[in-house]
Amino acid sequence: MKYLFSLFAVILITNFSLAQSNSDTPKLVVGIVVDQMRYDYLTRFENKFGEGGFKRMMNEGFNCKNNHFNYVPTYTGPGHASVYTGTTPKYHGIISNNWYDKDEKKTVYCAGDESVASIGTEDDAGQMSPHRMKTTSFADENRLFTQMRGKTIGISLKDRGAILPAGHSANAAYWFHGKLEGKFITSTHYMTELPNWVKKYNEGDHVSKYIKEWNTLYSIDTYVESGDDINAFEGGFRGKETASFPYDLKALSAENGGFDILKTTPYGNSIVADFAIAAIDGENLGKDAVTDVLAVSFSSTDYIGHNFGANSKEVQDTYLRLDQDLKRLFDALDAKVGKGEYTVFLTADHGAVHVPAYLQSVKIPAGYVNTNADKQMLNNFMFNTFKSTELIENVSNNQIFLNHAKLKELKLNLADVQNAIVNEIIKYESVDKAYSGSIFTATNFTTGIEELLQNGFNQKRSGDVVFVYNPATISYSKTGSTHGSGLNYDTQVPLLFFGKGINKGSTFQKTRIIDIAPTISALLGISFPNGNTGTPLEEVLKN
Repeated sequence: MKYLFSLFAVILITNFSLAQSNSDTPKLVVGIVVDQMRYDYLTRFENKFGEGGFKRMMNEGFNCKNNHFNYVPTYTGPGHASVYTGTTPKYHGIISNNWYDKDEKKTVYCAGDESVASIGTEDDAGQMSPHRMKTTSFADENRLFTQMRGKTIGISLKDRGAILPAGHSANAAYWFHGKLEGKFITSTHYMTELPNWVKKYNEGDHVSKYIKEWNTLYSIDTYVESGDDINAFEGGFRGKETASFPYDLKALSAENGGFDILKTTPYGNSIVADFAIAAIDGENLGKDAVTDVLAVSFSSTDYIGHNFGANSKEVQDTYLRLDQDLKRLFDALDAKVGKGEYTVFLTADHGAVHVPAYLQSVKIPAGYVNTNADKQMLNNFMFNTFKSTELIENVSNNQIFLNHAKLKELKLNLADVQNAIVNEIIKYESVDKAYSGSIFTATNFTTGIEELLQNGFNQKRSGDVVFVYNPATISYSKTGSTHGSGLNYDTQVPLLFFGKGINKGSTFQKTRIIDIAPTISALLGISFPNGNTGTPLEEVLKN
């Protein structure tokens, strides 16, 4: 009987493997998210890209040239979650990177989890998990479909960039811990100790070798697609007077967080590429007929964009170097998994605004928000109108959270207070639009900024009033770029597919970021993520 049971199990596994190998499913799906990549970086820098990175994807695969986020806010946490879950913050619950928790009465982090412990460091940087994400990712669905045989590995400099894409059931998510350590870590959500291959990587010279000079890849005079190297719109590094090439990272590292300085250089992306290539072997990804998932997020582009701005030579150099790192990754996939045996998609978690001060210098409307003045005006209004300074609990992420207990104590009607605040703040110079939270639960919007706000509004987690700033108007420093709006500079990002099962071509038809997960799910023949609201992109798939 025991022999018959074992034989039956072998037959089942063999048949499962044959079913997978006889289909058009790839051995490995590689999802790439480039943090803070505007769509026009793909076209602006195209002439300087090589043939093996971005251009390989465009030439051999399918290019969705009008791809957008369909919600607000366009931040890193919500972006990574939406790419992989096929839905928006309204359903997956990741409404920002950090948000005010109405029940806990404190600000929480999208990946923070005090119930787990760090693995690979004594620092609390490993206390992370996907527990705040309410829905599954397509990687979760692949794990379920393959009876947990298909592996999922998430990799990024940022914890949230590794954790949220990999989903709840991932074998591992690894992120970079800088400071004085410079190594990849994880949490007890995934394992009790690092695998030997990760330990070996951390013990090697893979990270410290990048503490060197950062100069332009090509002659800086040829970087005509970006602004002047020395200007008034960039942040730079502590210890260096100007934000200009070259940068001596060895000399600057002590004043800029030790190994953390690498995050704000192209070498942070190189480290992620190195580690992703090591993971293909270390985790045996794409080695059999059962599909695995490798989720890779390149974060240095975001750190550099925030520091130097969307028009900087630093951003241009970063993308030219990322193009080379992509080639290295694709070449490794060809060699280790097999050309034509894997599928890749590449997109971004959000775009970025040009530095408003730069826009102003060329007479384009832009500006900065005086948040302290706005808060003072709002506090004065609340006291004068409702005779209380305790009605507002928190203002964050362009949302106002009210103290519901105080409303009840003062016998105030929630909708009346919400509407009064809307009518007040719409008068503020920097505010373009304002809405009560109640309207998003009572009305179904299908167009405009209202639709985007509603798709980003989670009834349990979002605030009582939501507001929108004027175009290119931000609450940020006078140097560097940021993001978060529903305007095209933040919503339009690249979407490229290539590899097994992918058509060759392009489209200007509008696609949405939430369409990626159901497209990959359709390719694999698996269930869509359980909160999915996207639609498979039929023109992308061969079958």
